[in-house]
Amino acid sequence: MIKTLPSRRRRSSSDPERPTTEAGESKGSAMDLNEIKRLIQLVQKSGIGELEVTEGGRTIRISASPVVAPAGPAQYVYSAPPGYAQPAAASAPSAPAAAAPAAAEPVKADAHLVPVVSPMVGTFYRSPAPDADPYVETNSAVEIGQTVCIIEAMKLMNEIECETRGRIARILVENGQPVEYGQTLFLVDPN
Repeated sequence: MIKTLPSRRRRSSSDPERPTTEAGESKGSAMDLNEIKRLIQLVQKSGIGELEVTEGGRTIRISASPVVAPAGPAQYVYSAPPGYAQPAAASAPSAPAAAAPAAAEPVKADAHLVPVVSPMVGTFYRSPAPDADPYVETNSAVEIGQTVCIIEAMKLMNEIECETRGRIARILVENGQPVEYGQTLFLVDPN
């Protein structure tokens, strides 16, 4: 085992002999604990974000972030992807009774439509290139296996094919919009 000892400094005649620490450092050459405590109190009282002091070849940085009390308990709102019905218990505060029957009618009208869902998380593109025509438009006829869009995931372009024959009733996602796994992209009318 090799043990390294601190190098001895040559003291000049003008440098009076100072007491040293166990590591061989001079006690008076760098900041002591009382000086550091004083600097911490200065940062706390003044409200500054950060203080850096270099003395005797040593640097000390004291940073304080202001403590911000939360305004209240955090509220989280979770929503289902478009095209999925939310359970009544998880929905936001209930709407007036007159609006409830009106909202139920579109669900019944769309009940026969078949969703085309995203098989992955990524970015939705309607066309193969920015200057190209979209694969499908609203009311376009689609066949089984026909490419309807592209989803970019991890720099790979994945063609999404339709699994139903019919016509595109609705396009639910905007070009360039991020999509989630299982999110409805299109509604296809099989009739």
